[in-house]
Amino acid sequence: MITFLEKNNLLSWIVVVLIAVFIFAISSIPFESGFIGNSSNYKAILYHFFAFFSLALFLAIAITKGKKVNSIHFAIFIAIVYAILDEIHQLFVPGRYGSLTDVLINCIGILSAIVFYLYRLKYSKYL
Repeated sequence: MITFLEKNNLLSWIVVVLIAVFIFAISSIPFESGFIGNSSNYKAILYHFFAFFSLALFLAIAITKGKKVNSIHFAIFIAIVYAILDEIHQLFVPGRYGSLTDVLINCIGILSAIVFYLYRLKYSKYL
């Protein structure tokens, strides 16, 4: 599937935009006034990790197209900026708050995706 997306760059960018819209939509859901969300909830941790893992993976695929590995830094930068902006956005959603812990979890997901993708690029001839 990754090879298919590397060859079909427009589709890769569509997936990136859909993931970004999904993250924004989830972040826009207000919490009830009595609810205090936190990052100690394992479901929230998994959501943050995999949402930004997916975003970074598809960004890396779209930007590098399987060839320009030196441009992967741009994918990391965009994903981290989006993670920070997502937490800032939550400051304006009723019942939500921005969290540095969430940004750190997002960054772990982002870096994991990049390591996964670079590993795949390096060893793809053996797969």
